Amino acid sequence: MEEKVGELWHRMITRMADTRYPEAAVHLEEIELTMGIIFRALGGDGGLEVAAANATEHGARRGLLQRIAGSNKRVELAWRDEQSLRLPAVIDYFPDKILNHYLYTWLAALAVGDHQQEEPWINKNQRLTLKTLHDYPGIGQRYRRLVDAHLAERMPLEKLSDAEAAQEQAIRHALLHPGSVEQLPAAKRPPQPVPLWLHPFPPISTASAGSSGDEEGERGSGETKEIEDMQRHKSERAKKPDKEDQGLITIRMENIFTWGEFMNMDRGSEENEDLDSAADALKDMDNLSVSRDAKASAGKLRFDLDLPSEANDDLVLGEGILLPEWDFKKQKLIQDHCRILPMMAADAPPRTLPENLCKTAKKLRAQFQHLTPARIWHRGQQDGCEIDLDAYLRYASDRAAGHTSSSDGLYKDLRVGARDLACLLLADLSLSTDTWVNNHARVIDVIRDSLFLFAESLAATGDQFAMYGFSSRKRDPVRVHQLKTFDENYSATVRGRIDAIKPGYYTRMGAAIRHASNLLKERPAGRRLLLILTDGKPNDLDKYEGRYGIEDTRRAIHEARQLGLQPFCVTIDAQANDYLPHLFGTGSYVVIHKPSQLPRELPLLYAKLTA
Repeated sequence: MEEKVGELWHRMITRMADTRYPEAAVHLEEIELTMGIIFRALGGDGGLEVAAANATEHGARRGLLQRIAGSNKRVELAWRDEQSLRLPAVIDYFPDKILNHYLYTWLAALAVGDHQQEEPWINKNQRLTLKTLHDYPGIGQRYRRLVDAHLAERMPLEKLSDAEAAQEQAIRHALLHPGSVEQLPAAKRPPQPVPLWLHPFPPISTASAGSSGDEEGERGSGETKEIEDMQRHKSERAKKPDKEDQGLITIRMENIFTWGEFMNMDRGSEENEDLDSAADALKDMDNLSVSRDAKASAGKLRFDLDLPSEANDDLVLGEGILLPEWDFKKQKLIQDHCRILPMMAADAPPRTLPENLCKTAKKLRAQFQHLTPARIWHRGQQDGCEIDLDAYLRYASDRAAGHTSSSDGLYKDLRVGARDLACLLLADLSLSTDTWVNNHARVIDVIRDSLFLFAESLAATGDQFAMYGFSSRKRDPVRVHQLKTFDENYSATVRGRIDAIKPGYYTRMGAAIRHASNLLKERPAGRRLLLILTDGKPNDLDKYEGRYGIEDTRRAIHEARQLGLQPFCVTIDAQANDYLPHLFGTGSYVVIHKPSQLPRELPLLYAKLTA
């Protein structure tokens, strides 16, 4: 009975203290793509991804009911850093759903001009507000509606102390007249949160707090569970607790239902049984203390031992090729930074086409034969299957007129034309391809079938084509597997190599694209297509992840276009629309939403691109 009464009391007091409007809520996941388009269209950094901001404690005065209910301690505010644009996961501040949607648009526009300069919070947001209203006058009416609605929701001045009321008055004046307030009055408590402005103290990325160099970023493992909320938290560098301080301690009853102050998260381990509980803990934490453990290298050693020995690995075809890499932070191309290691399957006996693909391959070959140019007459030949009557009449007329005329080129020959086209298919063979797309096949199986059908289709057209696969383990080596070169005919040997592909390691896409571009640019063809097949974004063990990997890949694609190549990406990554427009631009990529359809869709896509 006591428990039931307590539950009813909690519901009642929480409902009375709630100042939000969940019935008018707008969720970021519903408009994430739209907000990304608006942010980039207004001039925002195209390399930033839109993601949810985590709630942080604001420390401002709360109402009596809120203090009793223990609610409204945290607030979601927007901010941006060099990796992402963080917007609230849900906006339900206003009773009108349109206003909540307007607030998302306003925050995206406001963040465009934020270059993370060091200046007071109130001055920064006034400057950004003035700039936004000046650059985009059409948003002014929405802003005024948002300010009026927000001021009506803020805590009345009479409920605040004198110092806090002065702060509140200054914020209200700054909202109504941006640029009019030079300094925020001092008070014991922080001011009431302002959802129309960017975060006064944005949480620091735990990734950037936990690494400070190239080698420090190489401690991650290959397979870790991705935490669903992907929200940023404040972090700090802390000293790792000593062993003797981690022994048996007396249980304090008030700590039974709280998270411990120390949780050992070994990033080098692939079998961390505490990962689920750590994800739950992360959602309830405002501040993360990160320490570095010198013994974590054991996890890295364990992973390296899983690599095949040289005797059991694929054949290495050379000492390696050095290629540059783009460092977007330094805005500099680092020469000879990556080493491409050309390889070929050591155990790949020739084989026939898998039986389950024969029927589909037959249909595709019939379709692709229509792409083969028709037979045409080649005139003015020294020999051929027929006499060229036009050439012969000219020759006879010249002879009758007494002119000297050569008898060369009096024949014509019927020959098949040729498409002036070369294509190189670069397939991602990273560790993520070992995941299952359904109950019957993994991603690597889908890619293998796609390569089989792609080769069968192109062999029917007579087009020049080559196929390579790649994966990486840091910048040295980037393993590029040779499946078919331009100078090879499609045969049982090539099918054996395709059949032998297997999941590799990581996805250093920039280096692989540069190597493929160097191979393709040497082909004498009027049109050269670089087709990239992948299942995820660029990443590797070292700092090649997030923005760094994205920007290097974007630079490599730009370099390929400068060489006269046509890069095009085919992906089965459901999140690809978040980053592929920045990498390839519009119209230069396609997302296959059902991976099982990739084997059939890939050849048809090639037909559309080259028709």
